Amino acid sequence: MSEEALINVFTNLRNKFLNIALHLLANDSDADDALQETFCRLWPRRENITTDAEAEALTATTLRNLCIDNLRKRKLNTIPIDEQHDTTDDLPDEREEHFREIEEIIEQELSPLQKEILHSKEYNGETIESIARRLGLQPAAARMQLSRARKKIRECYQRRIQE
Repeated sequence: MSEEALINVFTNLRNKFLNIALHLLANDSDADDALQETFCRLWPRRENITTDAEAEALTATTLRNLCIDNLRKRKLNTIPIDEQHDTTDDLPDEREEHFREIEEIIEQELSPLQKEILHSKEYNGETIESIARRLGLQPAAARMQLSRARKKIRECYQRRIQE
């Protein structure tokens, strides 16, 4: 695709791509940066892009991946699930209360599989690979279940402390 054709496609669809980035990043500056980086990454590949539809698809995919990378780089607000990892200045009674609340969330909100994977990983220190092997799962599936369990705990805990 010629330079002019790629610039035209990108310019015509800029608002659409900016909205995608804003939806994912929720920050105007980060969205603009991601859009600019997307264009910079596609520019050297312009000779391999043959149609407008291909340019649009590559731009959307590249932008989405850059936004996801951006989100992964941001620091996540995590909540420790045991006292050993807790670095807050809470009193021992408060830490114990937080710990009990998290255990309650684990018991009430997680599936049996998520409980097993979380317990094996966090309390027993097993690797994802050994957990997956023992449960007859692919390692990626075990990682996903662990990720979903942690996310559910985070969301439930945040909801409870805001009430």
